[in-house]
Formats: sequence, structure tokens, C-alpha cells
Amino acid sequence: MGEQPIFSTRAHVFQIDPNTKKNWVPTSKHAVTVSYFYDSTRNVYRIISLDGSKAIINSTITPNMTFTKTSQKFGQWADSRANTVYGLGFSSEHHLTKESAGGDLQSPLTPESINGTDDERTHEVTQNSEPRAEPTQNALPFSHSSAISKHWEAELATLKGNNAKLTAALLESTANVKQWKQQLAAYQEEAERLHKRVTELECVSSQANAVHTHKAELNQTIQELEETLKKKEEEIEKLKQEIDNARELQEQRDSLTQKLQEVEIRNKDLEGQLSDLEQRLEKSQNEQEAFRNNLKTLLEILDGKIFELTELRDNLAKLLECS
Repeated sequence: MGEQPIFSTRAHVFQIDPNTKKNWVPTSKHAVTVSYFYDSTRNVYRIISLDGSKAIINSTITPNMTFTKTSQKFGQWADSRANTVYGLGFSSEHHLTKESAGGDLQSPLTPESINGTDDERTHEVTQNSEPRAEPTQNALPFSHSSAISKHWEAELATLKGNNAKLTAALLESTANVKQWKQQLAAYQEEAERLHKRVTELECVSSQANAVHTHKAELNQTIQELEETLKKKEEEIEKLKQEIDNARELQEQRDSLTQKLQEVEIRNKDLEGQLSDLEQRLEKSQNEQEAFRNNLKTLLEILDGKIFELTELRDNLAKLLECS
């Protein structure tokens, strides 16, 4: 089934300053929704938060992570894959307690490694509010597709139950139709026999009065049989309509089954795209780290060359003074 949502909460999202490793940098201007997902196939938990269409948290939880409470309304954890430390600021201690009870995330930072109190941290983040962009924007359509798949599965389960009931009713109705047809044939034979009997009685003049009375009774019986026959025909038409409805429901079930298969294929494609994006993100982070290291090396070489040129200039100046 892929990832399934567990619960959501709202909080202010921060990331540790990559330069100072001390100050917090806000990644959103206001409180945003923080959602928690569980992938039963891979037995993996993930925390996702979006600010508009931008993913500001996309953290896969590993066994060595711990969510650390650093104050009554603030908690943090470190994500080595994202090469950052995330912080969540809540509106009350109750929300933070619920958050810290739901996961096991280990942060390398202790409360003492964060400069200042909560008020001082708030002052620092307001002066350095440049958000850090993350390219993982496919988390939202993935979760949305999972919700669509779950909806269609519920619809399919309901239709299967209805189809089973209609199938049983159809079998019972078919058996009743056969019985009613047999009764109808018997009634028709009885009516023909009674008509013949009336004709025979009418031919006997000596029994005219008795025949008249018997004829009236027979006519009444025939009328009753005709009314019964009419009711049975109406019931047969009703059963035919129910059979047609059952066929339509079967067609709807087949259509929903096909849509569910298409959604499952779409989910697999999205899982592949998400895995590819995660690999590209990790590769991009490695390339950026290598670029920073190369730039640092070049700066060190440049500083050495500047120092040598400065020393050479001083020596030339001294020679000019001596001459």
C-alpha cells in the first residue's frame, strides 16, 4: 500500500545555521502542517512538511535519531542524510509532549549547544529569515495518490458486498420465477379444464340452474386466477429489473477495479520518482560539499601566494632602501 499518514500537527519549522551550527534559521514565515507517514512495505517512518509547494522537511527516520526537548515548547533532531538539524516550535507544551512521545529521533546537539534562551533564539531567527530550499516536491502528490487509492479500495469493498447480496437475491429470485412459471402453467391448465367443464354443463339442459350457479363460481375462480397471474407477471418484471441493476453494479465494480489497478501503477511510478529524487538530492549535496572543500583549498593556496608576494615586496623595498 506504500506510505500511509499517521497524524499531523502544526508547528514553526527551523533549521540550524550551516555556518555557525548554533543559531536557528526559520524555514517558514508562519506555522505549517507537519505530517508523519509510515511505509509498511519498507517499515520506514518519514516526517514531511510543506510551505506552499516547497518541502521544508523531508526526513526519513533512522534508529539512531532522537527527538530532544530543549524547552517547554521547542524540540529538535538531527538528520545526517539532509546534513542539518531540524527544530520545531509549538504553541503549547501539550503539542510538544505529543510530538516527543511519537518518535525516537537522536540529535547530536544538547540544549547547551543552542545559544541563548527561547526569547533570544526568536530574536536571532527574525534577523536571519532566509529559507533553505529543498527540491523534494513530490511528497504531496504521492500522499494524495495514496489517499485516492484508499478511497477506491473502500468503494470496491462496498460494491463487492452489495454484489454478493444481489447475487444471492438473484439466485433466490430465479428459483421463485421457475416455481411461479410452474404454478402459472397449472393455473392455465385448470382454467382450460374449467372452461371445458362449463361447456359440458351448458349442454345439459336438465341441469341448467346448477350449471348456471356452477358457471358463476367457475367464472369467479377464473377471475381470481387471472388476478393472481397478473400479480405474478408484475413480480417477474420486478425481478428482471433487479437483474439488470445487478449487471450494472457488476460493470461498475469492473470499472473501479481497473481504476484501482491504474492508481497502483501510478503509485509505483511515483515511488520510483521519489527514490530517484532522493538519490539526486544526496548526489547534489555530495557535489556541493566537494565544491566547498575545493574552494577552501584554493583560498588557502591564494592566501599563501599573497603572503609570498607581500614578503617579496618587503624584501625589494629593503633592497631599494639599502642602495
